[in-house]
Amino acid sequence: MAGSDLPKVLAFDVFGTVVDWRTSITAESADFLARIGRADLDPATFTDNWRRRYLTGMAAYAKSGRDFTILDVLHREMLDETLTDAGVDPATLDDALLQHWTFAWRRLAPWPDSVEGLTRLKGRFPIVTLSNGNIALMLEMARRDGLPWDAIMGAEVTRAYKPDPRAYLGTAKILGLSPQEVCLVAAHHSDLAAARACGLKTAFVSRPMEYGGRPAPDAKLAQDWEWSADSLIDLAEKLGC
Repeated sequence: MAGSDLPKVLAFDVFGTVVDWRTSITAESADFLARIGRADLDPATFTDNWRRRYLTGMAAYAKSGRDFTILDVLHREMLDETLTDAGVDPATLDDALLQHWTFAWRRLAPWPDSVEGLTRLKGRFPIVTLSNGNIALMLEMARRDGLPWDAIMGAEVTRAYKPDPRAYLGTAKILGLSPQEVCLVAAHHSDLAAARACGLKTAFVSRPMEYGGRPAPDAKLAQDWEWSADSLIDLAEKLGC
C-alpha cells in the first residue's frame, strides 16, 4: 500500500491482540479456585466459560438499553454468573477476594512480541487503544506491562462497546480524523469486519494460541484485510517501521 494510503493513527484491540488473556486468567483462576476449595474445577474451562460470557454479552449490549457500565463491573457480574454455573454461590465468598479475582483482567501478560512491536509502530504512527476495557483497567495494564500507548481510548470514552458502530466512529471523531484515516489492529475477524463496515482500515494480527490452539469462534468471518501479520513486529515491518 502506498505511503499516501497509510493510516494516520493505529487503534488497537487489546484483549487477545496485545495481551494473552487466556494464559493469564487460567493461572490466576487456578489459584482462586483452590482458595475457595474448588480445585476440582478445571481453571482453563472456567476461564473459557468466563470469556464466553464476555463475547456474547458485548454483542448484545447495544440492544439491552442498559446505561453504560464499565467493563470492570461487567467482568464482576460475569464472574458471579460463571461461578454460579459451576455450582458455587458467590454470595458465600469474600467480596474482596471476588474483586481481586475480577481485577485479574487488569493483570494480563502481553504476548512476547507486543512491547517491541508497539514501540516500533509508535515510531511512525500514533498508537491508541480501541478496546472495551475501561480506562482504569487499561492504565494499570499498560503500567504493569510497559505498553507505550499515546492515548487510552475505547468504550469508556465513546460510551459504546464494540461492535457498536459508535465505538469505531466515535474514536475517529475524537481523534479529529475521518474513519478511513484510522486503522484498527486486531486479532479478531469480527472486530475488523465491524470496523471495516464503519470505513476504518484494518490490520489483522494472527494469535493462534489465543484460544489454546483451538480455532477462533469468528474464524469464518475472515476477509482480505489491508494488512495481515504474524505478530506486531511483523506488522511494524510491513508498515515500514
